[in-house]
Amino acid sequence: MKQLLATMPQVGKVEWIGVRPGRREPLDVLPSVDVSLEGLVGDRYRGKAGGPRMVTLIQQEHIATVASILKIEAIDPGLLRRNLVVSGINLQALKKRRIQIGGAILEVTGNCPPCSRMEENLGSGGYNAMRGHGGITATVIQGGTINCDDSVKCLTEATNEQ
Repeated sequence: MKQLLATMPQVGKVEWIGVRPGRREPLDVLPSVDVSLEGLVGDRYRGKAGGPRMVTLIQQEHIATVASILKIEAIDPGLLRRNLVVSGINLQALKKRRIQIGGAILEVTGNCPPCSRMEENLGSGGYNAMRGHGGITATVIQGGTINCDDSVKCLTEATNEQ
């Protein structure tokens, strides 16, 4: 089982980038973002160095699942309040691992459960549709630039057994 948990041959891709300039403000959608040890430049969570929620990621495939549950065609990623939308790799399998995205290295710290705001943003049932599909949180280990289309690669085995 340990070998199975350690094997991560897939490489994902950044599909969308957004920063939250302030509480309850719309996200700024960007083609790239600079990442420092304090977080994402322009994001309201920047400055909380070492915090477990410096960067939030959600899987594009899960956004489609949530839309299907809600019986809507598509969801604007900005409504979900996550920084990065990633495709092609199972984000849940990256918990407690270091990942490289563009020039930045992040360490995945845990799940990013939905908040009550999902009911407001997605309509009735939005919170429950997002449960289990909210993505992950990460802290910054090394700064750099992240661009749309950058690859998402696992660098390490999990620090503790999953």
